[in-house]
Amino acid sequence: MAKASRRRFLKSAGVAAGMAAMSSSPFFFVRRAVAADKQLKIVQWSHFVPAYDKWIDQFVKEWGAKNGVDATIDHIPHLEIAARMAAELSAGAGHDLVGINGFGPHLYRDSVLDMSPLIREFEKKYGKVGPLGRSLAYDTQEHRWPAFPDYYISFPGLYRKDLWDEIGMKPDTWDDLRKGGAKLKAKGHPVGIGMAHHQDANTSWRSVLWCYGGAVQDKTGTHVTINSKQTLEAIKYSVALYKEAMTNEVLSWDDASNNRYIQSGRASYIHNPISAYRTTQKTNPSVADKIYIWKTPAGPVRRLAAGQPNSYVVWKFSRNQESAKQFLRDYTASWTDAFKASEGYNNPMFENLVPKPMPILSSDPTSHPADKLQILETALDWHNIYGYPGPDTPAIDEIANNFIIPDMMANAATGKMTPEEAMKWAEGEISAIFRKWAAHSHA
Repeated sequence: MAKASRRRFLKSAGVAAGMAAMSSSPFFFVRRAVAADKQLKIVQWSHFVPAYDKWIDQFVKEWGAKNGVDATIDHIPHLEIAARMAAELSAGAGHDLVGINGFGPHLYRDSVLDMSPLIREFEKKYGKVGPLGRSLAYDTQEHRWPAFPDYYISFPGLYRKDLWDEIGMKPDTWDDLRKGGAKLKAKGHPVGIGMAHHQDANTSWRSVLWCYGGAVQDKTGTHVTINSKQTLEAIKYSVALYKEAMTNEVLSWDDASNNRYIQSGRASYIHNPISAYRTTQKTNPSVADKIYIWKTPAGPVRRLAAGQPNSYVVWKFSRNQESAKQFLRDYTASWTDAFKASEGYNNPMFENLVPKPMPILSSDPTSHPADKLQILETALDWHNIYGYPGPDTPAIDEIANNFIIPDMMANAATGKMTPEEAMKWAEGEISAIFRKWAAHSHA
């Protein structure tokens, strides 16, 4: 277990994508005195839509100039954020504002600034934080906000409409995906959903679990519920999907692999954010025109996808807390511009931040047809965050960081374990994490 223990140490520090804000004229800000703070250091992931990083880099530069602050932003690969946070926490020094991508902020709740006053201020301006944002960034155990809920990344299905039309099907349910995927695999076009240690696998296999009625915990967030007949059905389905419809390459994929797979023209379906479609528009436009977007598939119990969480935290040891808070104010004021820069990839957490019809999603001139992304305006209706049906907690964040759900599915799909053994293994891993955090909260 040496491999797992090191991974758990590193993964128990998360970090997500940060968003930025602008106003009507390119970079307009009201000049403010930002206390005595003259620095702001930000770190976040290297966004999968390069135009967004270009936008926020310029935003930070202009914001710093307007506010008399030496503001800098660093981008690192998203899977390195946890290790960076662990290092900064250990040193008690580093960046002021940290963007967490792919998992929640609860592991760091004792080491970050309480954002509650800021969230109250924002909710008066932009409407309530929606259920996803609340689950992501509100601590139900300590009744405060350890993070600013920036955005969630939706996980629809991206499918080759021309290939599915040939077999007279649409991947609307997980069972459709298995049956149609098997037919298309026989034609040289397998389904591709990663089964390795990367964030897309965390979200996709949770989606399968939920759609079949399974869940890691109950509504209270105090009981482990992974051992159930519903979970067993989800695992058995995952084995069948892997064997009948998928390519075995998925066992060694990272988060960029399925993007490359759909670009190549070989894939019939991937479960992924629209970044894969955006990249394909640039690298293989003829294939991009054949890619269509639909909701995450429905299961026998529900249709529900895991949205990938993104939030900002401010370390308690930051010497530039006022600068960080002011940055978040200005950034949120320009969030619609950030949304546009992400090409519709970043989804809002405050209910009135990007009113419908939403820019880009309602009508995208680069897509053919222009309403191709319109279904994503309904994404809030079929997404939740990792703790569903209960709250997100440090235990839930650690389970995500340790990739227990994708490992459960992969252990069964590869024959390393039977479905029953895989479920029992996951129950042991999850229960140990719950016990650890329960003891921690009572200490």
